[in-house]
Amino acid sequence: MQTATLNAPDPAPALLPHLLRALRAVVGREIGRFLRQPSRLGSALVRPLLWFVVFSAGFHNVFGVAIAPPYETYVEYKEYMVPGLLGMVALFNGMQSSLSMVYDREMGVMRLLLTAPLARGWLLAFKLLAGTALSVLQMVVFLAIAWAFGVELPLLHLPAALLAMVCGAVMLASVGLVLSVYVKQLENFAGTMNFVIFPMFFISPALYPLWKLEESGAWWLLKLAQANPFTHAVEAIRFAMYGQFNATAWAVVLGCTVVFFVAALWGYDPQRGSISKKPGG
Repeated sequence: MQTATLNAPDPAPALLPHLLRALRAVVGREIGRFLRQPSRLGSALVRPLLWFVVFSAGFHNVFGVAIAPPYETYVEYKEYMVPGLLGMVALFNGMQSSLSMVYDREMGVMRLLLTAPLARGWLLAFKLLAGTALSVLQMVVFLAIAWAFGVELPLLHLPAALLAMVCGAVMLASVGLVLSVYVKQLENFAGTMNFVIFPMFFISPALYPLWKLEESGAWWLLKLAQANPFTHAVEAIRFAMYGQFNATAWAVVLGCTVVFFVAALWGYDPQRGSISKKPGG
């Protein structure tokens, strides 16, 4: 009886500690790599800061932002731009996360992760959290810089704005997950940026309100903007910054997050997805 007890296999490790170790390994690796390269933060903020400084000065008297929700009075153009540029930070960081996963796949790191004794969905979720954490960090830094440039940020609505920023970053990081399934080589990433990032950013209310498109008669462009998930991520942040809730924007952001994450799960499934069909997965 005693011998049988000694030879019995060890009980399986508890799931929660196992998940926490994997979370610390995956998310900690990404954050640690980011902190060891402080130039990455500067390079990530150069683009939105350039738009913020140059466009807010150059188009200050060109774009008239009408009193339309969520605004209750006329606002300066630089104040209008902030939610869109926050979305830009999350969008480009989501694509950077996709690039990181493609690099890890080419170097063999992704293969090791996907063969770990943990459900594939958890590993992809941790990758999603890592990309979201980096996006939110950069968005908060940009928000502080915008405040230093004179953009008024109601502190009362800051928690709601942060929640909208997190949800928008999660959705855009999930877009990066999906792209990492189909972008097989680093050399193809520039083309992906041209055909995915820039249309998402420019066909949106990030730089100009959608009523401008309606006013100019560009109905087809207006419809594309309304169907663009990035539009709703920006609008959720914009409304939250003024203490308002845009139900349509939140529904699209949350719904697209689920759809994109499920698509990434399917793509990384070795039995069904694209990863199994080509080498390097």
